Amino acid sequence: MPVKVYERILDLFAAEGINTIFGIPDPNFVHLFHLAEERGWSVVAPHHEASAGFMAEAVSRMTGRPAVCVGTLGPGLANLAPAMMCALVENSPVVFLGGQRARITEQRVRRGRIQFVRQSPLLEASVKYSASIEYADQTDEVVREGIRKAVSGTPGPVYIEYPSHVIQEELEVPAALPPAAYRLVGQQAGPDMVARAAEAVRAAKRPILLVGHGVHTARAGEPVRALADLMACPVIQTSGGTSYIKGLEDRTFPYGFSPSAIDAVAGSDLCLAIGTELGEPVHYGRGRHWVAGEAGRTWILVEQDPEAIGVNRPIDIPLVGDLRAVVPQLVDALEDTPRTASPELAAWIEQDAARLAELAETAPSGRSPVHPARLIVEATRAFPADGIMVRDGGATTIFGWTYSQAKPHDVMWNQNFGHLGTGLPYAVGASVAEGRRRPLMLITGDSSFQFHIAELETAARLNLPLVCVVAVDYAWGLEVGVYKRTFGQGSLETGTHWSTETRLDKVAEGFGCHGEYVEREEDIGPAIKRAYASGRPGVVHVAVDPKANSEEMPSYDEFRTWYAEGTQ
Repeated sequence: MPVKVYERILDLFAAEGINTIFGIPDPNFVHLFHLAEERGWSVVAPHHEASAGFMAEAVSRMTGRPAVCVGTLGPGLANLAPAMMCALVENSPVVFLGGQRARITEQRVRRGRIQFVRQSPLLEASVKYSASIEYADQTDEVVREGIRKAVSGTPGPVYIEYPSHVIQEELEVPAALPPAAYRLVGQQAGPDMVARAAEAVRAAKRPILLVGHGVHTARAGEPVRALADLMACPVIQTSGGTSYIKGLEDRTFPYGFSPSAIDAVAGSDLCLAIGTELGEPVHYGRGRHWVAGEAGRTWILVEQDPEAIGVNRPIDIPLVGDLRAVVPQLVDALEDTPRTASPELAAWIEQDAARLAELAETAPSGRSPVHPARLIVEATRAFPADGIMVRDGGATTIFGWTYSQAKPHDVMWNQNFGHLGTGLPYAVGASVAEGRRRPLMLITGDSSFQFHIAELETAARLNLPLVCVVAVDYAWGLEVGVYKRTFGQGSLETGTHWSTETRLDKVAEGFGCHGEYVEREEDIGPAIKRAYASGRPGVVHVAVDPKANSEEMPSYDEFRTWYAEGTQ
């Protein structure tokens, strides 16, 4: 039976387990949207195409599969560009499907064409693959190549153009192929390398696991937990991989921000790195905290992209393959020879627990507006046990690294690209991905929150269990601090302040959400509780001390070492 091109596109996506699409419908996409909803897909139309891209990226992180969003021709694709660049730097496999006028329009020698620009040349540098479905019978090969490129090697975004002249074309095609029939799935490492890695782990006296963002976006927590148990070692989080694996919460320490992590790294004689690029925030695995034991440390890297091996630092034992397949290989190899934990591990666990308790005790208290450190302590104490944590903002996120009292199993934030304003779209996408069941908490700064504040309406329309805790200093707090450090107190701080009349709780109510206004620390927890109990998305506007927010950011000296500008 013949199928339309738009039907076939949905079939090809469905074969990959994709059942969610984000975007604002236009004539190119109304047929696709209508059919997707008929088939029971989640079809979410936000208020900006960049939000659609961020929402799709969140879905890819929560499912471990590629995700899809669309953008209308011309301005819609222009609006998608920030999300494309973010997905590229964050290594997120998002398929961006772009509308376009019929090709006869592109080939006309004319000026003044409506809603038209040659899109592919503008986008090619921001994606791993860019192609157009020029003819109906190219649909399968173009879509499959897009997905193949998105998930192979280092994952990333792709762009597929969908010109209007092919939308209603018909195809005679067989059922869509499963992924394993047209691309490599579950690539394992060579058995000789796995054996070498297992032998090195057995021989090590002070091994560590370095766990990055990729472990969580691959949804590989369970096998990594099994590996950590067999190695009986500390787990060191990269700054991008701040989700906690169930069962490993007590012995997981954030690199650079925990003395236990620093001690474990410096004293390690073997590092098994999984799901990390070994980038600047971990000093390429060879600078700063790594220097002390560099000469005697063995490095094992699990990496899907063979071209990444040895780029940022030498690797002794590369395990090339999909970490979802390679980590179980290591578990099998070590199963009969589990390690015994060293005495230092118990000491590090105790030390880190004491650190968190001391931070909660010593975070400045009794101020109105609230000290941002105290905001983080009180908000994260109110974080639901099975919740999803979303982070956004500059100064607010820096306070969060140090003072958070929660150990969430899913954390959404944009560490590599540092793109502000992703928090609210990430929260929407994450909630849609997991069926809108688990509670979410977005902790963000006020400036970042306002990038895509219209998506509060999307959250309200979908009735998401989301509470947004917003630190409000009516300024770009991180940038205010930069002015002060650059020019001293009393500088003009040009362009960093905005109206103190803004009430984000009232804005939330205008979008159909629950709003709370807080000026005292003791009111933060109860306000969050009321917001969750309201049955609507909530916004808790917390007035924070602007001076503290710009001048007292904790661990700022450590953060600045990420930007060592050629010295690493």
